[in-house]
Amino acid sequence: MLKKILLLSDTHGYIDEKIISYANYVDEVWHAGDIGDTRVIDSIKLLKPIKAVYGNIDSNEIRMMTEKNLIFESEGIRVVMTHIAGYPGRYNRNAIELIQKYNPNLFICGHSHILKVIQDKKYNHLHLNPGAAGVYGFHKKRTMLKFSLQKSTIKNLFVIELK
Repeated sequence: MLKKILLLSDTHGYIDEKIISYANYVDEVWHAGDIGDTRVIDSIKLLKPIKAVYGNIDSNEIRMMTEKNLIFESEGIRVVMTHIAGYPGRYNRNAIELIQKYNPNLFICGHSHILKVIQDKKYNHLHLNPGAAGVYGFHKKRTMLKFSLQKSTIKNLFVIELK
């Protein structure tokens, strides 16, 4: 089965019709933290299943709806998602512990507002940071990622720039 995923992060309470329109064309939405407002989760939940971790700006209410770290398998892909992690060659201690313990095929984080898609050769996984889909922060472009999972393979990876 082909499963389509929309990956976003750092909405900081902002959700608009552009994000919603992309959510309509996937099977699941994954959010890598700094959600900012429960209505972001609620709006997405009306359309699609959501997997989300909380970020450093998120309220206790959001933290009760989400997890600090998510470890799961989807279509034969082992996924680890957390908000603050760094990136290959510069992971923080928490990220290294998660990677070493769970040996993911796909490692996802947010926080930096910088889009990154990097094949991590040391830990043998794909590192994804979708950048920031919200309007608050220093980023110049709002970005998300869309990809598919099928038979233990990540396919059709696209960067989405929101004007």
